[in-house]
Amino acid sequence: MADHGSSATHSYGFEEHQKTYDGFIKGSIALTILSLVVVVALVAFAFINTGNVLIGFAGIIISILTLIVDLKAGAGWKLSVGWLVIFGLITAVMVG
Repeated sequence: MADHGSSATHSYGFEEHQKTYDGFIKGSIALTILSLVVVVALVAFAFINTGNVLIGFAGIIISILTLIVDLKAGAGWKLSVGWLVIFGLITAVMVG
């Protein structure tokens, strides 16, 4: 019969699995925030009469920068979510 070894070898695999899972969750959250920013930017492109291109692209660029800062800091998503809310409110005010 095959020797499957001790359970000590499985703890190393679990640590690698945990790192992969944490990276996947971070990437999923970042992609979700970026997708919401693109939706807000599309609203800005479509419904703001003057300065729509400037506001839309500026919002996307600032959002990418805040996502990079949040990913490097690792302290949460407060900056990115805060900018998403501000960008959404600016867009809503300019549309209305």
